[in-house]
Amino acid sequence: MTITKISLVLCMICLVTGCQREFLPKPIGYNRLVMPDPEYLPLPDSLPYSFEYSRHARLLADTSGFSERYWIELYYPLLKSNIHITYKPIQNSEQLLKEFVNDAYTLAAKHQIKAYAIDEVIVKTPSGKTAVVVELQGEVPSQMQFTITDSTRNFLRGALYFNTKVHNDSLKPAIEYMKKDIMHLINTFAWKPVKK
Repeated sequence: MTITKISLVLCMICLVTGCQREFLPKPIGYNRLVMPDPEYLPLPDSLPYSFEYSRHARLLADTSGFSERYWIELYYPLLKSNIHITYKPIQNSEQLLKEFVNDAYTLAAKHQIKAYAIDEVIVKTPSGKTAVVVELQGEVPSQMQFTITDSTRNFLRGALYFNTKVHNDSLKPAIEYMKKDIMHLINTFAWKPVKK
């Protein structure tokens, strides 16, 4: 056989065996999340509470159909996440306090179906306030919730939500970033009188 015939036979073998390969699709990839450096701003004076929130978040009024005065939302456009903040006056009513605390536990417990872990921690802030922080793990709609109360006049609840269908394992860097922001919010939290 000549070199030309050998080359021709080798090319034919490569073509025939190359076409019989099975195609395997690549798994879905996720975008790399670049987290911004933390920077914080104070809340406006018109609310009965104050804390520092991220410069990377937009402070919005809660526009849900059942929102009440002093309910706000911190929207993070880069991460497509929200921290919903709800506020209720207690008015020295032990019954109202129990009702609000029970509602907070009920809302966190609704995630038990999809959560593989729910950790509750009591946090003491530098200013002496006490907050209850609930961390939820698994494919849950809300990965972190918290409550702060002075037990006589004010009750505040916050919940973190991501507006995406991406799985939580892929969102882990964003979830960790948001948890740090929430802890900064809690550690800088204070009650204050409402300015009329």
